[in-house]
Amino acid sequence: MLVIAHLSDTHLDSHPRSAERTARVMDYLHGLPRPVDAILITGDIADHGEVAEYETAAKLFDSPLPVMLCPGNHDVRDAYRKGLLGDDDGGGTGPINTRHDVAGAVFLLADSSVPGADDGHLDEETMAWLADELGSVPAGTPTFVALHHPPVVLHHPVIDPMRLLPSDPLAELVAAHPQVVAVLTGHFHTAAASTFAGRPLRIAPGVVSTLRMPWEGEGPLATQTQPPGVAFHVYDDAGLFTTHYRVVV
Repeated sequence: MLVIAHLSDTHLDSHPRSAERTARVMDYLHGLPRPVDAILITGDIADHGEVAEYETAAKLFDSPLPVMLCPGNHDVRDAYRKGLLGDDDGGGTGPINTRHDVAGAVFLLADSSVPGADDGHLDEETMAWLADELGSVPAGTPTFVALHHPPVVLHHPVIDPMRLLPSDPLAELVAAHPQVVAVLTGHFHTAAASTFAGRPLRIAPGVVSTLRMPWEGEGPLATQTQPPGVAFHVYDDAGLFTTHYRVVV
């Protein structure tokens, strides 16, 4: 049985609040009596994309467990590479796409960020990388595609225009590879579940804040009164994919 802890949108900055909430979630995960197999963090690691914010992230995400990360729209690729990945040269401004092989499963983390914008987009380089990686995964190997921006409408007038667009190329790629178990994203700051290309789509809750949905009344876009959350994705030996959401108080 594979168990993945999925969190997102830590938005680390100079204020101690974001670091405290992130540390609270990591401490909770490290204290579980049955360790998860890996921790997945789907973007918006930093709030302003500064090197110092990523250096803070590197300390907070230091773990005996495998930690998998991808950028979000608040992240800056050059600073992300320097402060989080330890690349002193920065490594340029190209997309940061990574593959992780964990406990017999494959995780493909795609960079859906667009430098200087909040929109989500998978450029030609990333789509070609995804196609090559999916083509190399043996049939029957459970595979998960993770990115920051959800590829479907989630019924929020502010966030939906900033979703992954266009999403059809990714849908066609996922549909063509039956080994893809699920698509995992962040960006929404609210736990949500949907489907995409006939597969489960799971959105992690926010760590730094929780999005207010239109039917919850007037107020700020996001509330900081709710505790941070985490999703636990379970893939069992029968091929059943299940998600459990928890808040961390």
